[in-house]
Amino acid sequence: MDCGSPIVVAPAPYIAATREPGWGAYLDGFLARNREALRALSLEPRIVSGRDGIRLELQPGLRAGAIPLRSAVTGQVAGGVVVNPRFGWPGVGQVLSATGWGSGPEFLSLPLVPGSGREVPPWVLAGPVLRRLKELLANLRPGYVERNEVRSHPRGQIQWQTYLTRQLPSGRWHHLPCRFSEIDTDSRLRQAVRWTLERLHYDLGAVGGGDQIALSLIGQIILLLEQVIDVPARRPLRGELERDMGGGSMTSLALLEGLRAMSWIVDERGLGGGRTSDGLAWTLPLEQLWERYVESLLRAEAGRTGGRVRVGRSGETVVPLAWDDPSHRALGHLVPDFVVHRPDGIEIVDAKYKSHFADLDANRWSALAEETQASMRADLHQVLAYAATAGSSDKIRATLIYPVRRNLYEDLEQRDRAETKALISVGSRQITLSMKAVPFGIT
Repeated sequence: MDCGSPIVVAPAPYIAATREPGWGAYLDGFLARNREALRALSLEPRIVSGRDGIRLELQPGLRAGAIPLRSAVTGQVAGGVVVNPRFGWPGVGQVLSATGWGSGPEFLSLPLVPGSGREVPPWVLAGPVLRRLKELLANLRPGYVERNEVRSHPRGQIQWQTYLTRQLPSGRWHHLPCRFSEIDTDSRLRQAVRWTLERLHYDLGAVGGGDQIALSLIGQIILLLEQVIDVPARRPLRGELERDMGGGSMTSLALLEGLRAMSWIVDERGLGGGRTSDGLAWTLPLEQLWERYVESLLRAEAGRTGGRVRVGRSGETVVPLAWDDPSHRALGHLVPDFVVHRPDGIEIVDAKYKSHFADLDANRWSALAEETQASMRADLHQVLAYAATAGSSDKIRATLIYPVRRNLYEDLEQRDRAETKALISVGSRQITLSMKAVPFGIT
């Protein structure tokens, strides 16, 4: 689980048969072969010495996902790791749906992960595939398509060599093999898109069951199928997608991402949910996902109240710092996550993917671990520093937003404790400091 307990890696599958127990001389080789994969999933290797010898632990970070693990001896895949999200798959699915699947997951150029297809829900792959297919269809434009047809009336260039070797000897003198160009969309590409959509519909229906995210994606599939209903479905041949589909009739990014997404389905890479055993290697930065979800909530609220949201990720909230010591240039600016301008003032918002609000609700401040206390103080100091840059507005709000489980949020709401505030007066300015709980997902 992300940010959860360390994973102990048993050495047996990854080393050669030996009489010596434990990792022995193979530990460095194992870490070297798997360094790229471990880094992609933010798994920090820790070597622990005990009475039983050396133990290898992997400490999960702020990412969910799946990676393969290679043998220290052969370099072949011998196992894998799946990191689950601490707020559960349903919550992640709902957040991804709310953000339009634009915030993940990211698929890795690594081998398949053994057994991961049984560990993750079907939409982990289906959602990103649908987003790419939607972009592909939106960018598909008519262009000149070269066709070869046998016609009773000539069009374009008559292929005389074919006519002399095929039509003439068989007595089909009036059948003319012609090559010509005409304006059209790439029908083969649209046929492949339809086949992919129908396959996704079948797989999600078969393994999704009562999964609300899977049912939501099925609804999107039906809408996309209406755009290709005029062509028959055709499974593309292996390698055909990359070789000769698409041409120049759309933007290159939409083409490449769409073709890659279809190849995952064509190559049976696995949707997850138990239908296939192995699955793609992927990673999902949960901190970024949480930030995008908070952005969607702020934009929805600003749309209702006439506010305007500026986003740090887009470089819209950067505040330069002019240090007199050149060695501090690495700390050259402050970047709040969000700055919300409203008619009645300014709100600085920082989205923190941390369990601090739940920790504080379950424990008194004095009972919290020193590390948690220090982290919460750092969060408060950070957002107050951001608030100091808010300009001349007399009414400023500095807000920290933390994720909680839905059931805890409902309990906090009943006790009127989902948000806690403190007022700080600085001259004529008044800063409202707020810590706020927001449920991660709907359920």
